[in-house]
This record gives sequence, structure tokens and C-alpha cells, in this order.
Amino acid sequence: MKRSDCPILLVEDDQVDAMTVRRALKEVGVKNPLVHFDNGEEALGFLSDSANDRPCIILLDLNMPVMNGIEFLQRIKEQPLLKRIPVVVLTTSREEQDKCRSFDFSIAGYMVKPVDYRQFVEIMRVIDAYWSLSASPPV
Repeated sequence: MKRSDCPILLVEDDQVDAMTVRRALKEVGVKNPLVHFDNGEEALGFLSDSANDRPCIILLDLNMPVMNGIEFLQRIKEQPLLKRIPVVVLTTSREEQDKCRSFDFSIAGYMVKPVDYRQFVEIMRVIDAYWSLSASPPV
């Protein structure tokens, strides 16, 4: 499977933020399908089903109901088939503890969601450039 064909997994409970991510990725020219779940538990279910394509990258919010982002990171990093999928935390949290805990689980990056849409598009552009240029093992 080509990198441009594999899905991007978005784990985000805020529907407005999810729509903003979808819109910004389209504006940046990302053609990958976007698979969206409202919480970590739903996303884990998707990742655990071998019938689903593995995502090339996971965009993860931290503050979600049912299973938050840190709990999700802990679970996927314990699983050999999932632990190498690059994860970029995309959150409103500026808490040092959240950053440290996220990096403890070997995330690829930590981005604070801007309020301004143009800045949000630039963050998606940076994530796309990083993800496109970064060499990663097969997932």
C-alpha cells in the first residue's frame, strides 16, 4: 500500500475540531482517507480489527471521554503491531505534565491547537511535511 493510500486516524471528541482538521488537511492537499473516532476506546477497536488498514499516522486529542489520549497511548504502545505507528498529539492542553506524559510514550510530536484557522492550516502543513519526509518502519 502506498503511503498516500493509507488512512490517517483522527481521535478527537470535538466535532468542530474534527471538521477543522478535515478541512485543513484538504486545503493542504492531503489525499489520504481520514478515519475519525470520538474516543480512544473506539479507535482501539478500529486498530485491533485486522480487516482495517493500518493508519500511516494518528492525530490524537488528549482530553476525551471514555478513554483519554494518555490511556490510548499507553494501550497502543504496549502492542507490537501498533506501537510503531507515529502519533502526533493535537490538543488544547498546554500542561507540562501532559507534554511529558505524551513524550513518555514516544509520540512523534505535540501540537497545541490554535484558535485561528490559518494557524491550524499551518500546523497541518507542518504535520504533513514531517510525515511525508520522515522515514518510518512499515506498520
